[in-house]
Amino acid sequence: MRTAPHVPDDGGLDDRVPFLARLEKEDRTALLTLGRELTFAARVTLLHQREPSSHVLFLVDGWTKVTASAANGYEALLALRGPGDVIGESAALTGRPRSATVTALEPVRAVALEHERFKSFLNRSPAVSFALLGLTADRTRAADRRRLEFGAMNVRQRFAVLLLDLARTHGRRTSEGIALAIPLSKQELAGSVGASREMVQRLLRELREKEAVVTGRRTLLILRPDVLRRIAATEQPAPAIPSPARTPVSEERAPGG
Repeated sequence: MRTAPHVPDDGGLDDRVPFLARLEKEDRTALLTLGRELTFAARVTLLHQREPSSHVLFLVDGWTKVTASAANGYEALLALRGPGDVIGESAALTGRPRSATVTALEPVRAVALEHERFKSFLNRSPAVSFALLGLTADRTRAADRRRLEFGAMNVRQRFAVLLLDLARTHGRRTSEGIALAIPLSKQELAGSVGASREMVQRLLRELREKEAVVTGRRTLLILRPDVLRRIAATEQPAPAIPSPARTPVSEERAPGG
């Protein structure tokens, strides 16, 4: 699994390091051998919020979005998960219905492992159990940090920081600028910063007028990251948002592409 260079502030792992990358090769191979391989087309739902759960998924190729819907219909983008990540593990361990929906952003290949086999493997493998516990703690801490950072920013700042983070972790350099290598809709972008779709449309229009971005259907090209950095720094310096992605900007497409 490829991971972006990152130095955590406390010397440990962070939520960008996927579960399978935390395991020894022997444990990783043994775990994946227990499951069955599945493939999903782009925009197909892998897991449904509130449904009873029977298995966990280990992502091998391709990127997914994790979303949750409120009672009033508002949908929040909680995370992006890609190669090496485990999804559905919370429901497997608690026996509760799934807390979120997971949808393929592009063709996805995954390994499905039934709950009982997964829990039995954890019982036999303390190192893997601790790796899963560490991942859960890192994700919780990253979510808390994101809430704290976002609480100190206005929507414009949050959106600028989001685009900068996506450019760094899911960006692909072109002759014109940095193209986001994963297709996200305006609603999905809005759900990631706690805004409405209309607000995101307004912000994108402002950025187009500043010639900072070019947008298309589920495509976004960042021409002037310096403009985004100035917006993010308005009123106070804006720290980077923890992201599930792990691929730095490069000439190559993000993993799974």
